[in-house]
Amino acid sequence: MEHLSQIELLLPELRAYARSICGPAESPEDLVQDAIERALRHQTRPGPMDELRPWMFRVIRNLHYDELRKRRVRREYIAVQKRLMDESDGTGSEGRDVLIRLAFERLPPETREVLFLIDIMGFKYAEAAEVMNVPIGTVMSRVSRARKELLRRVNGDGQDEEQAKQTP
Repeated sequence: MEHLSQIELLLPELRAYARSICGPAESPEDLVQDAIERALRHQTRPGPMDELRPWMFRVIRNLHYDELRKRRVRREYIAVQKRLMDESDGTGSEGRDVLIRLAFERLPPETREVLFLIDIMGFKYAEAAEVMNVPIGTVMSRVSRARKELLRRVNGDGQDEEQAKQTP
């Protein structure tokens, strides 16, 4: 509980720092809350106030930049998808979205998981490896195979597995 009272003492400074680095579309309160949650879960957080204070500021800063990175990756992903849809063979964007979603849903769960973490949520390979509890190289190879398989299914290269099984 000692850490909680120390964090309570730091709250005004943490909020001020979060407000100073957040943009208008971001919530500094959410950032501070996430940082406090992380601090309380962390097993080896600094004890003395002179060590805890800069540590908490670093946590806020790292969380903020992680969120900015995730947003950038999402924007880039959306831009690439838009470009791919614009370059498609005349299928409307709504139709292409449906095709992509259907193809994604038909992928095996492990394949969907890695695509979701990396391409949709914007996780770094190391973060996804930690979530999935596998080596980073495994994540990299799974992402590569998953992207190829999704593209193959969207472009209609060959029958998908369900159709192949049903065809005599």
